[in-house]
Amino acid sequence: MSAASPPPPHFPDRFNMADYFLDARVRQGEGARWAVTIGGRRYSFDEVHERAHRAAGALRSEGVDFEDRVLLILPDGIEFVDAFFGTLMAGGVFCLANPLVKEEDFAYLLGYTRARAVVAHASTLDRLAPALAAHPRCRARFVVGGEAEGFHEWERALAQASPDTATAETSKDDLAGWLFTSGTTGKPKGAVHFHHDFPFNTECYAKHVLGLRADDVFVSVSRLFFGYGTGTNLMFPFALGAEAILFPEKPTADRLFDHIEAHRVTVLTNVPAMIRQMLDSPRAESADLSSLRLCLSAGEALPPDLYARWMERWPNAELLDGIGSAEMFHIYISNRPGRAVPGSLGEIVPGYEARIVGADDQDLAHGEVGRLWVKGDSAALCYHRDHEKSKETLRGDWVVTADLFRRDADGVYWYSGRADDLLKVGGIFVSPLEIEDCLSRHPAVRECAVVGVDDGGGLTIPKAFVALREGFLGDDSLVDELQLWAKEKLARYKFPRMVSFVEALPRNDRGKILRRELT
Repeated sequence: MSAASPPPPHFPDRFNMADYFLDARVRQGEGARWAVTIGGRRYSFDEVHERAHRAAGALRSEGVDFEDRVLLILPDGIEFVDAFFGTLMAGGVFCLANPLVKEEDFAYLLGYTRARAVVAHASTLDRLAPALAAHPRCRARFVVGGEAEGFHEWERALAQASPDTATAETSKDDLAGWLFTSGTTGKPKGAVHFHHDFPFNTECYAKHVLGLRADDVFVSVSRLFFGYGTGTNLMFPFALGAEAILFPEKPTADRLFDHIEAHRVTVLTNVPAMIRQMLDSPRAESADLSSLRLCLSAGEALPPDLYARWMERWPNAELLDGIGSAEMFHIYISNRPGRAVPGSLGEIVPGYEARIVGADDQDLAHGEVGRLWVKGDSAALCYHRDHEKSKETLRGDWVVTADLFRRDADGVYWYSGRADDLLKVGGIFVSPLEIEDCLSRHPAVRECAVVGVDDGGGLTIPKAFVALREGFLGDDSLVDELQLWAKEKLARYKFPRMVSFVEALPRNDRGKILRRELT
């Protein structure tokens, strides 16, 4: 199904990704274009360029040098943008943290990254300051949105720095940033990336597969501290000279409708949980989404019923599911505009290769389910301070994922769950995803997750946690109805032996279901 692919992009030895994403816009005469809109304030590329170079100067004045880690703890806003690019221009390495996490999480991140500098929002200081007390190595400290003892106020620091601070002369193979794994099975690990990794995926996925344009307007459900959002709502638009809409508040269906309508957004970065909320919203019938041409989905499996409902409601906004990871920076398998295959994750992105591998590490035939191996020039160097896990996952040029896939004869990839989520029921492996997809088609089910539990006798059985749609009552009769529904549509041994009703499924800060919290 794939059309002819362009040759993989190559970058010069002397290369800084901040130059690729930002300096080049000004150098190529695009500085007057709008780059970022936040609330009622718009910033041109010229303005962002000046702020980022001042940020680099402010960081350097506090001792940040080549390969020093800079921990950014910021909501989506202009300060995130200039601190992100300023770190790269100073020669530093960005590490991105969720500003809403707890004190113990900040303590872990400070110890794990050994950051030399931190740029944090004032709202985090009640949790961050106690953690910083144990990490004197982090001596360059900046605060956004307030003042605090021991911190330089960010805007004042920028005002005092030179707008002519030079971009560091880095190599394409110098360290640029860490992307953290989702932490669904333990503490987040830092996947260490080079300067060329991020532009590589931008060229292959954003430009070639999605066909993103300079006249696009972007908005994102995923926050900028998460690589999915950093890519689609910062790096990709900046590489094109396009405009990104940022907002610091928690994404809701109403906020997204408002931003799409007000700014005539054309590209929406989304996740399945929010797709469901938008479709279930009372505003779904009246919201004006006529400007949208693409809606991207990633982060977790997109149920086929959600795809069908979205395309029926907003057929102009083609919904494209894909899969990426912190280890690869961004999406490496994706559906294509104009030829999405419902229920699938589409085709391999040009510049990447994939294998479906069995238990003996041998390639499997079309249609067989195995573990996905992927390679491409955006792959991480290693996991920081985890040599054994690095050897297990990063094997030569290949990244060995925990995702199970099958590939059909047309080169389309179909997700079958994660290897560490498989259940062995009656001696047969069962994918929770198959049961979840089945239950999600029942009219009472808003969302669900299936995990394995002990039946009391040492055997594993599937248990479904179900959040109901409004108007349905979670009682024994509905349990019987859901179990019968599954028995009629799946092999009989796959039906959930237990069903519990919950208000909502537990999720992490990237929107992924925390299965370990379901018991």
